[in-house]
Amino acid sequence: MNTAKVKQLFIHPVKGLTPDPCERVFLTAGHGIKGDRAFALIYSDALAGASEPTVPWMSKKNFAVQNDWPGLAALECSYNPNTDRLTVNYQGVELLAASTGTPSERQRIAAFFTGYLAALQPTETARHPERAPLHLAGTGSGETRYPDRQPVHISLLSQATLDELAQAAGQPVDVRRFRPNIVLEGVPAWEEFNWVGKQFKLGGGSIAVTARIGRCLNIEVNPHTGLRDIPLFTLLQKQFGHAQTGVLATVSNSGAVCIGDALITL
Repeated sequence: MNTAKVKQLFIHPVKGLTPDPCERVFLTAGHGIKGDRAFALIYSDALAGASEPTVPWMSKKNFAVQNDWPGLAALECSYNPNTDRLTVNYQGVELLAASTGTPSERQRIAAFFTGYLAALQPTETARHPERAPLHLAGTGSGETRYPDRQPVHISLLSQATLDELAQAAGQPVDVRRFRPNIVLEGVPAWEEFNWVGKQFKLGGGSIAVTARIGRCLNIEVNPHTGLRDIPLFTLLQKQFGHAQTGVLATVSNSGAVCIGDALITL
């Protein structure tokens, strides 16, 4: 394997919303990346009496996500863990700025997204097409996490894989469509598939690659407009014979990872 290095790092503070690019993340054994998918927008009927800030992990069918509501991608969301503040913009205009640390502010966040969904059209295959009231699940303390799969994992993608997809599509493909945590350079296209079952040192921590990532129609959603504009799911199947990109990994040993850090086989 060529020398693989970290090119980009992303944390997705709220499940289904905008990723935040980072210079540094912290891998935590048994948890993943601290702050990633720490919050989620849960439907009232799924809350079922659970404590709102510390709702346990649930299937993504219980949350408002881009796969069901592509228009969520059009929002520009950012979260500041130092101030516990979530900001939502649309085309450069601020629509919401609220703290996740107080019940009243959390209600403001929930009310905003409930209202936003009311103006959207769900996909035909939406698992929860009802525009039920939403609540904000999770906390900024790092205790909660709402990935698609219950086993703890992080996601990695090769830049060369993305480049080959862009070439096949005949246009640039924004990496945010695939919602990775770590983008690696110095890796041949699709080489990450050969890492399944292997252990690696990554920055100050170590990981075990467990599986390829099966994709859905969500990769066709433009992260700027919230509209489906490139048939990437179909392209993957026709051009490459599968619907997978990137890999999942569990964190074996905790440690910080920075841009430029190497991925080294153990």
